[in-house]
Amino acid sequence: MSGATRDNMTILAPPDAATLERAADILRHGGLVAYPTDTVYGLAADPRNDEAVRKLFEAKGRKPEQSVPLLFASPQDLAYVVADVPDVALGLLREFWPGPLTIVLPKAQRFRSRAVVGDTVAVRVPDHPVPRELARLLGGPITGTSANLTGGPEPLTADDVRSQLGDRVDLIIDGGPCPGGTPSTVVDCTVEPPRLRREGAISRDELQRATGIEFA
Repeated sequence: MSGATRDNMTILAPPDAATLERAADILRHGGLVAYPTDTVYGLAADPRNDEAVRKLFEAKGRKPEQSVPLLFASPQDLAYVVADVPDVALGLLREFWPGPLTIVLPKAQRFRSRAVVGDTVAVRVPDHPVPRELARLLGGPITGTSANLTGGPEPLTADDVRSQLGDRVDLIIDGGPCPGGTPSTVVDCTVEPPRLRREGAISRDELQRATGIEFA
């Protein structure tokens, strides 16, 4: 992680190929990277690295018993983390991925991470090239929690991230203002009928029109 910080100051960098390679290297070595998405700025750690996850929770002031979502490069990458994708979830991801929909699914027993508590995991493929490329370069998912202090305002720009987290992160990828500005919608597909946990960028009506399902 050498060179990730300079004089205890977080570096802001444009989302070019060199920055993304550097960010992936920081993640491989247990660091934290803030990045733009299609909703709000996210905070990446390698969920397979317990120390990196600890630093993420500490940076946000988040309770360690609260799981964070995971972001993937492609739906095909879910297999190692997810035990099963029911038909209703398949319909949702085909309709809304890549995009601002987080789906809660049964967690695979073989996948263990301090970022995921319990037997379910929240997953998403975002409609933004930066987090997808970070996950691809890392060879696995990245954490998808917002890059802010717990309870703080949603971070829509790199400056928003820096004002809240400062040098608690190693690198901020400055991709300009997030085009969405609203957190993702969260649907729990581990229950029947599926439950809308959070109505965000995709409305209940949009979900129901697309699937023909009445969400709890």
